[in-house]
Amino acid sequence: MGIAGRFHDGQVAQVHVVGLEYEHAGATGTLVIRDEDGVELGRWPATDLYALHGRKDELRLGANGQPTGARVVVRGRVDVARVLATLPVLHAKRRQQAGREIRLAVTATVALAAVIGAYLYGVPLLASRIVGLVPPAWEQSLGETVARQMEASLGDSGGLEACDPDPDSLANRAIARFGAAVLEGSGSPFDLDIKVVKSEIPNAFALPGGQVFFFSALLDQAETQDEFAGVLAHEVGHVAHRHGMEQLISTAGTGALIGFILGDMTGISVAAGLGATIIDARFSRDAERQADAFAARAAERMDFNPAGLADLINRVGADDEFARALALLSTHPLTDDRKAALEILSQQRPTGLEPPFTATEWAAIRSMCGEPVAGTTPKTKSK
Repeated sequence: MGIAGRFHDGQVAQVHVVGLEYEHAGATGTLVIRDEDGVELGRWPATDLYALHGRKDELRLGANGQPTGARVVVRGRVDVARVLATLPVLHAKRRQQAGREIRLAVTATVALAAVIGAYLYGVPLLASRIVGLVPPAWEQSLGETVARQMEASLGDSGGLEACDPDPDSLANRAIARFGAAVLEGSGSPFDLDIKVVKSEIPNAFALPGGQVFFFSALLDQAETQDEFAGVLAHEVGHVAHRHGMEQLISTAGTGALIGFILGDMTGISVAAGLGATIIDARFSRDAERQADAFAARAAERMDFNPAGLADLINRVGADDEFARALALLSTHPLTDDRKAALEILSQQRPTGLEPPFTATEWAAIRSMCGEPVAGTTPKTKSK
């Protein structure tokens, strides 16, 4: 009897104790499988053999053309060495398999590096160029979808409640007029829709298509017109530069690229990235600088101090760790260079202009949400 082994024919669960023999035939040969009685159970050409993954000191062989699951198992270091010495073709195939695995690992590493490179550089760069090709009507429709998802994520069952639902109220007319004046001359294709809504989170952000949300907790934190106007002008800057659309393209584009490489495109689309994009609405540093500069140019035409934006962000982040994590400081991080740039810009603004709001308008804006929402600290209101 040849080398001892166990044989699975791939058709029934029975395992045969067999002996393995090798018959030479020219340059190649044949592995002959016989049971304990010497009955031949199979003949596998050596050129069809291949090694399967097995335990230590175990050799598992399969063969092309055999039923799925058919295999021969040899155990023990000595017997495994005898089979490998008898079947040199296995050594060559093992080297080929190792080469394929190395090439696969290298390919996977290069693909991962390409994904990382695309995430850090390629997709954001393409997003800034692609956004100009997106039809404004399509972006506006997408922004409405984002708003619905945002309200479902952050609001109650009825969505976010407007502080003052009357568009013709003094406060809403003053805010709309200010937003239109800030956006004037930017070439933006959108009409602004600025909403002041009730929320315990002190934040503000702009959506694709011209929607801007200003949360009541942040309004309560604003002590001066400069702070309110600076934040609002900054958000209008994001609208003018279409940063929201740019970020959506970047987020969805990276997800689609990863899904393509991993072979899983389930749920990968622009819509799939909307919720996460809004909840974690961090723009790039370049986008934040662009919005700051936009607000500063607006301040040159309207008598408010763009550095008020920095003052409000600092105050919101100083309250507690919860505010720092969820509020304006998180979604619009204030770096030292941004703060310094805003202070320099504030020194360049002209003087003698009319402030953006009258005293009556500012009082109406400050009181449009009623009493401060729970969890916020009332601030002294400027006259």
